[in-house]
Amino acid sequence: MSTRAVLAAVVLALAAFAPAAHAQKAPAAVLAGEVREAALPPEARATLALIRKGGPFPYAMDGVTFANREGALPRRRRGYYREFTVKTPGVRTRGARRIIWGSGGEYYYTEDHYNHFRRIRE
Repeated sequence: MSTRAVLAAVVLALAAFAPAAHAQKAPAAVLAGEVREAALPPEARATLALIRKGGPFPYAMDGVTFANREGALPRRRRGYYREFTVKTPGVRTRGARRIIWGSGGEYYYTEDHYNHFRRIRE
C-alpha cells in the first residue's frame, strides 16, 4: 500500500469518528456570580446611570428586548429584559460589553457578549 493510500485511509478513519461540524454546540452561557457596582469599569457605571435616568442613550440598539436565548439569566416573559451597550475604549463598534436590565429592577453585566453574566449588586 502506498504512503498516499495509507494517509487517505487514516484521514477517512478519523473523519468517521469526528463529530460533525453542525453537531457541535457553542458553550452554554453562564451566570458567573455577582459583581459590586463599584467594581465595574467606569463605562459600565456610566451606562447604569443612564439607564436609571432614562437616557438619552448613545446607541440605537440600547433598550431593545434581550431575549435571553443563552438561557443564563432567570427565565422571564418576553420583553422582561432590556439590553444596553457599555462603551469599550478603543473599539469603533458597539463592542462586546452589555448591561441587561430586568423590569424587576435587577441588572446583569457581560463583558464577553453574552457568554458570562454577573449580577450587579449596589
